Parts: sequence; structure tokens; C-alpha cells
Amino acid sequence: MEKSKVEIYTDGACSGNPGPGGWGAVLIYGEHEKQLSGGEPDTTNNRMELTAVIEALSLLKRPCEVTLTTDSKYVSDSVTKGWVYGWKKRGWKKSDGKPALNPDLWEKLLPLLQTHDVTFVWIKGHAGHKYNEICDRLAVAEWQKFKK
Repeated sequence: MEKSKVEIYTDGACSGNPGPGGWGAVLIYGEHEKQLSGGEPDTTNNRMELTAVIEALSLLKRPCEVTLTTDSKYVSDSVTKGWVYGWKKRGWKKSDGKPALNPDLWEKLLPLLQTHDVTFVWIKGHAGHKYNEICDRLAVAEWQKFKK
């Protein structure tokens, strides 16, 4: 059976790094479009970028062919350049022996990447890309909820 084709756009944002953070994602399947977002009171930008990808992929009910567009070099390069697989093999250590960041989130993402055929597309953030701007607005609105 042919896999459904889904487009996903994600973004994460933080006020301070670490600080209050938010993430946003847009899923597009055929005519359907779904927006989702969330946040945490004390986090980092990279954690929010990763969380957006995990949450969006977790919504898919069956294996899909996914084009995932992100402005996060951290997320896209870690996967497309294979770094994350090396970190995991070395017990979540980078090649220089330092601890890899966010192993808890990578452990959630890796099985999703095995379930779905995900192609990562990196785009420049804040460059007027419609869905990246929507994701950014969702993410910013989430971290703003934590401002005192």
C-alpha cells in the first residue's frame, strides 16, 4: 500500500536560552491542515525545535512519507548528517567525548524516524516562508504564556 504523503513544518522559540520556550507545527495532508503547539517554562531553543518534530510525527496514525521543513540546523543536520546515530552508538557522547544534548528527546524521535520515511528540508528562518512564520507565531505565543 502506498504511504500517505504529509508535509510538516516545525519551529521552536525561546525567550532566553534557557528560558520559557514554545514550539509550533503545521501538518498538511491533502486538503487538511492542522496546527499544534505547546511550551515549557524552562527549556532551550533546541529542545523546543526537537519537541515540535516529535509532537508532529507522533500525530501520524500510520507510516507516512513525510517532508519535514525546519529552520533548525541542529535538528536537520543531526539527522541528515547521521550525528545522532553516532551519539547513540557511543552512549550519547559526541565524537569529542562530551555528552550529547537532549538524549531524552532523541530517544523519542529515533523510533518515529524508523516508522516514517522522513525527508528533512532546511529553510532559513524569519525569511517570509508562510508556514515557518505560522509555526514561529505559534511557538512565540506559547512561551509568552510563561511570562510573569
